[in-house]
Amino acid sequence: MKNVTDSFVSLGYWPFAGSFGFNTDILATNPINLTVVLGVLIFFGKGVLSDLLDNRKQRILNTIRNSEELRRGAIEQLEKARARLRKVEMEADEFRVNGYSEIEREKLNLINSTYKTLEQLENYKNETIHFEQQSAINEVRQQIFQQALEGALGTLNSCLNNELHLRTISANIGMFGTMKEIID
Repeated sequence: MKNVTDSFVSLGYWPFAGSFGFNTDILATNPINLTVVLGVLIFFGKGVLSDLLDNRKQRILNTIRNSEELRRGAIEQLEKARARLRKVEMEADEFRVNGYSEIEREKLNLINSTYKTLEQLENYKNETIHFEQQSAINEVRQQIFQQALEGALGTLNSCLNNELHLRTISANIGMFGTMKEIID
């Protein structure tokens, strides 16, 4: 303790116009300096430190509150998104079922219309074949009739002379006259 009091007493012996110097006695100067510095810090820094800690505490609490609100909002959005997802999945299932039913219905309609078209084409084909057969038969008949007529005319022209021709015409006229009298 004597060293502590000696350091205060020695202040009176320092020359006023003297030079600046360091006291190298660590045991005498450091505890006093530390005590003074700590006392000043505690006295003046207590309020500042308390305010800083209170501000920090408020910021942390505000951040926690904001985080909780954001979390609640995120949970609500997640629930809404899940509800929309369920709704969309149900609609997708409904569309899928309806789509398959519609596809099957369209498939059957297409098969039926194709079958009807094939039947119509078959009928058109048969009608065309029948028409072509009738046309061919009529053409052959006309050719046969033409040839028979030409043959008959050729035979008549070669066999008939003028006198026979006149007698045939007279006989035919007579037959027509008799038929006319019967009709009247």
